[in-house]
Amino acid sequence: MEVTEHTRLEVRDPSAAGHARRTAVDLAGGLGFSAAEVGRLAIIVTEAATNLVKHAGGGELLLRTLGCNGSRRGVGLLALDRGPGFSNLAEAMRDGNSTAGTPGSGIGAIRRLSTLFDIYSVPGAGAALLATLWPGTPPADAPGQLVGGINVAFPGEPVSGDAWAMSLNPARTLVFVSDGLGHGAPAAAASEAAVAIFRRRSDLGPAELLEHVHEGLRPTRGAAVAVTEIDSRERVVRFAGIGNIGGTILMDGGTRSLVSNHGTAGYDARRLHEYAYPWPAGATLVLHTDGLVSNWTLDRHPGLVARHPMLVAGVLYRDFARGRDDTTAVVLREAS
Repeated sequence: MEVTEHTRLEVRDPSAAGHARRTAVDLAGGLGFSAAEVGRLAIIVTEAATNLVKHAGGGELLLRTLGCNGSRRGVGLLALDRGPGFSNLAEAMRDGNSTAGTPGSGIGAIRRLSTLFDIYSVPGAGAALLATLWPGTPPADAPGQLVGGINVAFPGEPVSGDAWAMSLNPARTLVFVSDGLGHGAPAAAASEAAVAIFRRRSDLGPAELLEHVHEGLRPTRGAAVAVTEIDSRERVVRFAGIGNIGGTILMDGGTRSLVSNHGTAGYDARRLHEYAYPWPAGATLVLHTDGLVSNWTLDRHPGLVARHPMLVAGVLYRDFARGRDDTTAVVLREAS
């Protein structure tokens, strides 16, 4: 699975909608979008940005290209705000309806034009909207798994020092997360090297794969890294990490934190331990770099964990990003 970082756009006034639209259209360039599909994308992004100003007094848009079979073909959008939220989402999504005294909220139009759409809101706790658009026929979800994530660069940096990637086969799912030390281009180079090793050696188990990552990162500034293996047949999660990559299994009745090894891949990594945890039916996995605070919680967001994983990752970023580092959050659960 190809994973790219997000372009973050602050939306504080109506003029930001035009900039967001142009950015999205530029992303779509070269992806095989027809003129009609570019037009659809422009409407989706314009409406999302306009709604942030109308209903929340501003917020942020996260835009990125989406990958499929080694090539980037789609565009994904997250619109995040900390405004009053919606007391009646069903009414807000009806085309032509507005809760702001304007001709229409635009949310219904976004849903109608998108390949994938999801929205979550709690009154008094903001709203989060997800929309994707693919030219032609969209790719199928990974067998048995729903996954989504965000990767946002340190404010002011052109690239993120974080990265994440996946490897799928009928027997297992591997998820890799890397946080290059520091931020900017040198951190990004370390994570890029780590992901390349992960792709070459994804036939290995988590601990053995991390040994290769550790050795391969010696010429770089190093990184915190983690490999998570989900074995749906044995109902087990196997986890091996070096450094401060957070991992949590959310399940009925509570949470389970995943244990990482101390050190820095490429510099100092003592004997690597691989830990196994139960993977109950209906559980959700959350992985993140230290751009997210470690004491995050979804207690204020009832029902959010059942929504699309990319939407969950977006809310985690909105509510718990430190704002002083690159931030990555990856969410995975079994498809129902």
